[in-house]
Amino acid sequence: MTTKVSRLNEDWLAVYIGLFLFALALAMLSGVDLLGWAVTTSVWTSLSAALGTASKTYAGLPGLLSLLATYAFLLAIMTFGAAALKADLRRFMKGFTAVFAISYLCWIVGSWAYIAATSDKRTALGIGWSLNLTNEAGFIVALLAGLLVGNFFPSAVAAMKEAIRPELYVKTAIVILGGFLGVTAAEQLALATSVMFQGICAILVAYLIFWAVVYFVARRYFRFSREWAAPLASGISICGVSAAIATGSAIKARPVVPVMVSSLVVIFAVVELLLLPFLAQTFLYQEPMVAGAWMGLAVKTDGAAVTSGAITESLIRAKALSVDGVNYQAGWIMGASATVKVFIDAFIGVWAFLLAWIWSAKIERRSGEKVKAGQIWDRFPKFVLGYIATFLAIMAIGLLAPSLIAKTKTAMGEANVFRGIFFVMTFFTIGVVSNFRKLWEEGIGRLAVVYILCLFGFIIWVGLAISWIFFHGVKPPLMHG
Repeated sequence: MTTKVSRLNEDWLAVYIGLFLFALALAMLSGVDLLGWAVTTSVWTSLSAALGTASKTYAGLPGLLSLLATYAFLLAIMTFGAAALKADLRRFMKGFTAVFAISYLCWIVGSWAYIAATSDKRTALGIGWSLNLTNEAGFIVALLAGLLVGNFFPSAVAAMKEAIRPELYVKTAIVILGGFLGVTAAEQLALATSVMFQGICAILVAYLIFWAVVYFVARRYFRFSREWAAPLASGISICGVSAAIATGSAIKARPVVPVMVSSLVVIFAVVELLLLPFLAQTFLYQEPMVAGAWMGLAVKTDGAAVTSGAITESLIRAKALSVDGVNYQAGWIMGASATVKVFIDAFIGVWAFLLAWIWSAKIERRSGEKVKAGQIWDRFPKFVLGYIATFLAIMAIGLLAPSLIAKTKTAMGEANVFRGIFFVMTFFTIGVVSNFRKLWEEGIGRLAVVYILCLFGFIIWVGLAISWIFFHGVKPPLMHG
């Protein structure tokens, strides 16, 4: 006799929460701003100016009150979800309060200008130097804080245990991410259809080459099991955290697997952000669109990829003007980065479905057993459906009602505030569940070696070659006047 399992799990709950926030944001299209009060954290030099609101409509709301309102709102939503999962609500509320507070503090610390400001922003901020990490440094701070808590404060871990749910947080964030990327895609479609087509071709080649080679290297030369090799291949070759989580869900990997891969993704994305734009300025300033596409193919988190594109654009436009007297229009180089990155992300759903089918039909199929659609459906990560739904909904609005793109962009910007919060809570809780001894026993050292070998020995340079093939000779328009 088999026991019927409830259909409501963290996977589905992430879809519901993400779509709920997405729907609230879309109220903007009818002129109602339901999320503009949410807290945002800017890159700051004065702590008093760090916090603000997502919308100018609520600009009069003090940053601290905005933060408290955001906490109370998320506490209510997540407690409702915890009740649906039959969690201990009192323990969950206490744990979530601690997770939110520590995570957001890390986000603020990571946004300090001397840590986060990129080279193109220092003058405006009045600083002479910075670590150039963007505010995604907050993810690293959160990860380190989580590791500290998880390894040295077991009583704190026990107190927060009910709310230590990294997969729920990251899956919710990915559902929201679909809408945010949909806006970028809709804008790029209106801006440059031909560039988008070339971007699609480039990422198709990247999927077919990158994933297969990383998987082969991990399996053949480092003897990783399929459970480890598949999420690692997705994390290194596709789009980092989102792809690793989706792949882990599709093949039913243990939670520790995508968690460890995600940690490496963020760390190495920062390294790429610090190196690649300056290589592009030195060697690709006469091929600006190649440089932009290269950032989108090589850098493995969304924020770091687009930020790399922005820095690359600033560096290349300045050099092209000073050396050749060529003044390119702003936005096109970064647009190439964003376009390639968006379509890499958009294919996560397709890839997750393919992997779910392969694992059901080929790898874990028992002899003589006929694979049923239900088995594939059971493996398929449901949160990807939410991601696809939000992406396609925004794309449809952009295509059918171009006049609404500006409002849609504002709406998704407000929703994206919550995506950032869910991401930083993800990395804090990833750290909390990551015991150093267990991580070493599981092979994080070998994972890092595979990551370094494949990323810097292969993916970056093949990504450059692919970008050259598809974007060589393509130039941004020139400034006039």
